[in-house]
Amino acid sequence: MTATSPKAEGAPHKGHRADLHADLSASLTVFLIALPLSLGIALATGAPLQAGLVAAAVGGIVAGRLGGTPLLVSGPATGLTVVTAELIQHYGWRTTCAITVLAGCCQLGLAALRTARSALMVSPAIVHGMLAGVGVTIALAQLHIVLGGTPQSSALANVLGLPGQLANLQPAAVGISALTLLVLLGWPRLPGRIGLALRKVPAALAAVATATAFATLSGLTLPRVDLPSWRSHALPELPEGPVLGIIAAVLTVTLVGSVESLLSAVATDKLIASQRRTGHRPPRADLDRELRGQGTANVLSGLLGGLPVAGGAVRSVANVKSGAVSRRSVMLHGLWILLAAALLVPVLDLIPLAALAALVMALGVQMVNATHLRTVTRHREIVVYVTTIAAVVLGGVLEGVAVGIAVAVAIALHRLARTRITVEVQDGVHRVWARGQLTFLAVPRLSRALNQIPPGGRVVVELDGSFMDHAAYETLQDWQHAHLVHGGSLEVTGRSATRMTGADRADRAHQGHPAHQPHRADQRSHHRGAHRGGHQCCRPWTPWMNHCDHRPAAEPTIPGAAAAPDALEAVEAPAPAPTPAPRRRGAGQLASGISAFQRDTAPHVREELARLAREGQRPSQLFLTCADSRLVTSMITASGPGDLFTVRNVGNLVPLPGAEATDDSVAAAIEYAVDVLKVDSITVCGHSGCGAMQALLNSTPGGPMTPLRRWLRHGLPSLERMASRHHAWARIAGRLPADAVEQLCLTNVVQQLEHLRAHESVARRLAEGTLELHGMYFHVGEAQAYLLSEGEDFFDCRVFDSVGHQAGEHSGPHAEPQAGRHLGQHAGHHTGQHVGQHA
Repeated sequence: MTATSPKAEGAPHKGHRADLHADLSASLTVFLIALPLSLGIALATGAPLQAGLVAAAVGGIVAGRLGGTPLLVSGPATGLTVVTAELIQHYGWRTTCAITVLAGCCQLGLAALRTARSALMVSPAIVHGMLAGVGVTIALAQLHIVLGGTPQSSALANVLGLPGQLANLQPAAVGISALTLLVLLGWPRLPGRIGLALRKVPAALAAVATATAFATLSGLTLPRVDLPSWRSHALPELPEGPVLGIIAAVLTVTLVGSVESLLSAVATDKLIASQRRTGHRPPRADLDRELRGQGTANVLSGLLGGLPVAGGAVRSVANVKSGAVSRRSVMLHGLWILLAAALLVPVLDLIPLAALAALVMALGVQMVNATHLRTVTRHREIVVYVTTIAAVVLGGVLEGVAVGIAVAVAIALHRLARTRITVEVQDGVHRVWARGQLTFLAVPRLSRALNQIPPGGRVVVELDGSFMDHAAYETLQDWQHAHLVHGGSLEVTGRSATRMTGADRADRAHQGHPAHQPHRADQRSHHRGAHRGGHQCCRPWTPWMNHCDHRPAAEPTIPGAAAAPDALEAVEAPAPAPTPAPRRRGAGQLASGISAFQRDTAPHVREELARLAREGQRPSQLFLTCADSRLVTSMITASGPGDLFTVRNVGNLVPLPGAEATDDSVAAAIEYAVDVLKVDSITVCGHSGCGAMQALLNSTPGGPMTPLRRWLRHGLPSLERMASRHHAWARIAGRLPADAVEQLCLTNVVQQLEHLRAHESVARRLAEGTLELHGMYFHVGEAQAYLLSEGEDFFDCRVFDSVGHQAGEHSGPHAEPQAGRHLGQHAGHHTGQHVGQHA
């Protein structure tokens, strides 16, 4: 597998007026989310409500300024909610503040020792299981407040106390909580233009504001926020209690807070990389600096009487998606929190506690992430995940993490052979050898080895093992992305390279390179095959008439011919090929192809197909393309079984809902893919020389209405769009369409994407931001794929950008952005995305 990338375009945007406006807008959005969230987390821990505001302000201003991830938003630590609640119950609030200060000092010490990357040694299954367990515990506790009662001291006690709480419901609290949840869940789904305008207000703020207004106007009597005077705000005192208990508490806050912050930093980096071009990205996360910033923020938050601080995913995602470009947005959000804490106390005192409890309960439920569950299942770590959840809920965070680590280590030891990682430099090429299985235990050594390689260098990574877990895969993948961005080249070989090739071939191909580089043995085989005259690309299809061996009927032997001058060629020179037997057609041809599959391919894919048969299909994409026999979807997308949910018809048409002579089969497939399979994206793929488009151009009115003519009526809007002066034309980057047929093929892709948006299920998912639409054009004669860019060019044209073999071969004004996009990921855009599936 070989990949290179163009060099980075330079430093991110300098501070100027446009960037300041973007940061200001994003900071207001994050502030509106963080304000109710901070109060809710403080309520869930049992701390003074001001403590949540202190942590939010300090996290925004201090961690935002000193941290190593510019767009990471820090505040009250969600993952420490349960831990903080237990500390307050055991030691009191002021001692808990002192523990926060000590934990911050520990984080500063770890940052000085540059151990931040060691946090990545913890298996993602443990981290996700810990957060899911915390979410379950939070939800169970807040459910009692939602019902009008008081939470118990443990998750098990909360479960046992639910029957009694249900028998003693408080109607006012339940009503306000139900209203809060209704607005929170329904707000992102508001339809129409008015809904689009309203959705600019964060759902959390809308839910709390609506519940507060309703409770105030209706005069309901129920507990509300009570922010005492800042003059009576409690500050830390020297820890009192057993020394070992205090030490354990400090280590727990340090561990959980650090891991949550560092993983949020890595996740924020990935989100930015998936949504923004190289030149528009802030610097990559510096994890040691981030840990130093979090430690400073915790020291200051504890001294000021605030909750423990950590980087948070919810606020950071909002910050990135709101268009923030620098750390100014994070710092401004902290400033707005500070001003609100000083000036809006009378307004905040109107908020019902039940509304905050409902908000935090929903947040706890969301921490049990279905995507994480699917990921750990795919990586065979579901036992670690479930065990960690159960241990956190029943025993606590520290106990749960310890149990999760023990189970993960036991499983890893069961799988592990000795792993050896070495780095050598040969002729200017850095060669990294990893012998043995790659698991999270090897991640620190792998990370250290990869970080020895200078930016921009040529690298060969040989993975000589049969197993690579999720943590090692992500470490190697993240390093690869960073190395390619800095102009480096990379080749991955070995047995485990198949994992990287199959699951990440899209990331390599969008850089314009083959997804897999053959081994030397394969190259020798290919060399010998070339002497025989066989075309390796067609070997799997030779049972079919359209894919002959490309060999002459017979090569006469010339008596006395000179021997080959090269010894290797003399040894490997083949005998003349016999005249090929006549090929069978019809059923015989089909049987021959099936026989070749059973003999050559089935043994290699049987295990994978058996897994898919057990687990069911989970494709991430709906791929809608033409029925043309020259269009082999699995070949041009480098996808495999279970990757694409494919719909093929004549002309890759998407009938409009309710259109005359509508074919419901396409609509049914769209509904099934979007609502049942929950695909992340839909691609409409046209191709050159499409017979359906040729028939549309040549059609004359008044002819007999055959089934084909009735079907092609769904393509008439494309014909009208091409002739219209009110729609942008479509073209291929760097050149004009070759003829009217190609122009219509390109226009048809754009038009069918418009038809897709008219389908109710598609429109709903697009409004939710959980679905993407992509256009693609495949030139059969050139074996070249083109992807529809976002927006229009200088000449008001919709442009299809090429995905080339070399990064430097891309042409046109939109060529460069393709180096950083991936159609198979959750968060991408149209420009230059690569059709692929994370296997």
